[in-house]
Amino acid sequence: MKNKIAWFVLPLFIIVSIVANSCKKNDTGLIKTLFTGGTWQLASVMVFNYVGSSLMSTDTLNTDCEKTQFFTFYSNNTCNYKNFHCFDQSTNGSWSLTHDELFLMVTMSVKDTIAGGAISQGNPFGYTKIKNLGQYSMVLQTGDISAYATPGKKRQIIEYGFVRQKSESGK
Repeated sequence: MKNKIAWFVLPLFIIVSIVANSCKKNDTGLIKTLFTGGTWQLASVMVFNYVGSSLMSTDTLNTDCEKTQFFTFYSNNTCNYKNFHCFDQSTNGSWSLTHDELFLMVTMSVKDTIAGGAISQGNPFGYTKIKNLGQYSMVLQTGDISAYATPGKKRQIIEYGFVRQKSESGK
């Protein structure tokens, strides 16, 4: 009886092993697919001002911007941002994810304004925390995004909220 069970289980095990190992494997993960699945339109920019771990104030930016801002990620790890900070500009760069896919790193130089209204060049998404990423929305945090807040130290986190645009085919 034991031999009959062994002759049945052994071929079954071999077939399951072949099927499981024959599935095509690639390095395109869900996170990368979510980034590259279309163009992201900026919906909101919030600035959170902290002292240590205490939130002191929250500001909303870009409330009077009449230019639509778009962030597009491509599968070849390049990206494009149009009209950053309400400037008429189209900037290209490259992007990658950290090994754990919790942080986005972008190499891109854009025009921006600094305190006092002066124009400067910067890389706002150089090291960015992915707060939320789904099929229709993406929230990125930049600034002092360290997990540990030094008591009494002022820090600022800028949060960019994006919504996915419908494709031209209406999907």
